[in-house]
Amino acid sequence: MSARRLAFRAFTLLELLVVTAISALLIAVLLPALSSARREGKAVSCGAKLRELGNTLSMYANDYEGRMMPAAYWSFSTIGTGPVVYWWGTNELSVVDHERGFVWPYLQSRLEQSGVYECPEQPWGSYIPQGAAGGVTSTYGYNGYYLSPEHTPGWGFQIGHRRWQSVSSVKDPSRVFAFGDAAIDLGAARPHNNALLDPPMLFGGGGWTANMNPTTSFRHRHRAQIVHVDGHVAAYRAEPAWLTSARFGIGAVGVENGPWYVPDWHDWID
Repeated sequence: MSARRLAFRAFTLLELLVVTAISALLIAVLLPALSSARREGKAVSCGAKLRELGNTLSMYANDYEGRMMPAAYWSFSTIGTGPVVYWWGTNELSVVDHERGFVWPYLQSRLEQSGVYECPEQPWGSYIPQGAAGGVTSTYGYNGYYLSPEHTPGWGFQIGHRRWQSVSSVKDPSRVFAFGDAAIDLGAARPHNNALLDPPMLFGGGGWTANMNPTTSFRHRHRAQIVHVDGHVAAYRAEPAWLTSARFGIGAVGVENGPWYVPDWHDWID
């Protein structure tokens, strides 16, 4: 083969630069699409996990005469001197015990990284774990404020007189939140996880006041994934007025408690 033919087949420097530029352009065009597809996949996975949690709520109600699942047993009258029992388990000084959670009989999945109780958009390491053990609990919150007021830690003293809801007493179950993406901004460099889906307004002193730390997390490209009492999952896009923590995208759906969190909130004022 002649040197002339070899020279004809070789790339010139200009051609190599053109190919490199085209490749870089294609990568620049495709990467956002791939990133978007990856995040959409996480949102789908999150919705599937929430749907499973919604199913546990229905199964629990079937086993307990229609009553909604407690957010936690936290008072001395229910646990004595034992640890607080949350819907997902217990969190003592050295260990998280998922088998003591109210969902365990219906969803026997361990509390672990990338497990059923962890939103894929908020993986271990991206938040500060709450609780003494500092282990994996859940990045989903439960709407105990309305569904089980007496058994909602942190708020039970103020709202424990309100009705513990049953399947038949929930107003508009297709709109009322059951579980959803949750986190809380406590002033650290990362959000803390939170297993309660606290509303935008809190009750006390005979009336309602704004909640400075509601816990709905809009982490899916400014959307929060929610499973409702009737079992369907929907995404809610955040509006600026809803956010109490713009840096972490945390707030509430709306600025009033109805119809999503506490649909009968107007009736709480006697």
